[in-house]
Amino acid sequence: MEGKCVFNYQQIIIVLILGSAFLLCQFLSVMGTVHYYDFVLKEINVTKLCANQSILTVNGLFPGPVIRVHKGDTVFVNVTNQGNYGVTIHWHGVKQPRNPWSDGPVFITQCPIKPGSNFTYEVIFSDEEGTLWWHAHSDWTRSTVHGAIVILPEEGTSYPFPEPDGEEIIVLGSWYTGDLNEEVNEDLEEGVDIPHSSGFLINGELGDFANCSRETTYRWSVDYGKTYLLRIVNAVSDDQIFFAVAEHNLTVVGLDAGYVKPFVTSYIMISPGQTMDVLLKANRPLGHYYMASREFLTETANQDHNNGTAIIEYTGDYNFSSSPIFPHQLPQILDMKAALRFTGFIRSLANEDYPVDVPTNITTRMYIAVSMNELCKNRTNCNVTAGPDNILASSMNNISWINPSVDVLQAYYRNMSGYFTADFPDRPLTMYNFTENTEEPDLIMTDQGTRVKVLNYNETVEIVFQGTGLLNGAGVHPMHMHGHSFYVVGMGEGNFDNETDPLTYNLVDPPKANTFIVPKYGWLAIRFVASNPGVWFWHCHFDRHLTWGMDTVFIVKNGDTEATSILPPPPNMPICTGGYPEISIKEWKIDNEEQVY
Repeated sequence: MEGKCVFNYQQIIIVLILGSAFLLCQFLSVMGTVHYYDFVLKEINVTKLCANQSILTVNGLFPGPVIRVHKGDTVFVNVTNQGNYGVTIHWHGVKQPRNPWSDGPVFITQCPIKPGSNFTYEVIFSDEEGTLWWHAHSDWTRSTVHGAIVILPEEGTSYPFPEPDGEEIIVLGSWYTGDLNEEVNEDLEEGVDIPHSSGFLINGELGDFANCSRETTYRWSVDYGKTYLLRIVNAVSDDQIFFAVAEHNLTVVGLDAGYVKPFVTSYIMISPGQTMDVLLKANRPLGHYYMASREFLTETANQDHNNGTAIIEYTGDYNFSSSPIFPHQLPQILDMKAALRFTGFIRSLANEDYPVDVPTNITTRMYIAVSMNELCKNRTNCNVTAGPDNILASSMNNISWINPSVDVLQAYYRNMSGYFTADFPDRPLTMYNFTENTEEPDLIMTDQGTRVKVLNYNETVEIVFQGTGLLNGAGVHPMHMHGHSFYVVGMGEGNFDNETDPLTYNLVDPPKANTFIVPKYGWLAIRFVASNPGVWFWHCHFDRHLTWGMDTVFIVKNGDTEATSILPPPPNMPICTGGYPEISIKEWKIDNEEQVY
């Protein structure tokens, strides 16, 4: 359900000032259209891979409903939880200026919405234009609770490319058999690996190459000679994806709700959390063609060889007797060169209408090692030798994040003590050869903590993320930042050299993104301005790494004016206590004698 011109508690004050709701609608029209949606979380039964199981969905849809807005609009989404456990929703890539209250990550900016209750999110769009998405941000619920966000240009303006004849939303997903949250909790309790997917989805269907799936393969009809805008979302929980359409080239025009210099390619590589806008010209002989997704891995273990497929069907009178053509150009599962080659083509549009503003006067520099680690299994007295009695973990600068019992935003805003410490380190606690494969106990053992980084308003920040080879677990890491976009100014192999590598930075037209990969055995350099006051989550968008602790929080302090300060909280934030049934990732606290907030 969608409507326009609805009011929140802050706008009621404006009603009183202006004297009528009619005047408020006129006032809001200057700021963009206001929409509202109703999301009802509920379980439905589905059959995939020859088995029936129950999954949590929004409004009974999988993928969930599409939110459509114009640039600068505001959306109110009333989420009613008719499921069996607490849930939160995140509006991935929406900066939410001054409004962390509606950002959504559980125990970071809110506590879960209880079963049988509701919460209304205020989603404030600003400079985003293109495609984003929304998803659950509690436990592993986002595997089935997600959907696309379409952000059209402002009224009266157009795309920076010829108007397409039509569009199609393509949501790439992953399918898990069984009760995923329950299995994750059991594996965490035992300290073993977390479940891997059983197959890959395109718009909720596994496609022709999965068991018992041929009859439900997603199909899309196109007209010869027309150009279509594909809005592609990678909602996969734990894998980067290669995607291609048989016999068709793709023209990439957007990344993470920002425009890029158009480039033609036979395939794309898209990381979990990323969105891409791609043009497809329907100019091949009449027939039907597979679009296909295949995981891209940087290690050989736990490969899922099932390709997700859907079918493009040209309209017209022709023989359908032959099988669809498969995209032979789809890279193989371990093709690192293909992945990096594609990533290297991405550049911001960087023209007069869509300029870039890369920070050059850097005030804060951080060097963050992202690692696989171990914790001692008894969860106390961790100064022990690494080995089979330990449990898997991950970290940033050797700090494995642990959620507090009250969300960080509430604790910060209300000056509540004991929930986090403001001492996340700017560089690794120990310097070593980061890209060496090693199981050295002194390096792989990590500490848990709820340690955050505090930034002043408008601080200019450079972060270099350094990949590591600890536990022989080197791989890529798609790092996602809430509340901001960032410029990807550099990427390279090996250990970052702070004297020579900055000389290679692209400060002219670097990609602007909210999610980007740290390469295997390599580094990623980003820059951004901390211009959005609030509490913002930073994490790897592989759910297993997020669950194991490859996360942290940035707190951006208020500026000097009301317009540069956090908005006041809504009156109905979900409470953080209560005996309601809830599935929560099992974590544990450590003693910390540092000064806390």
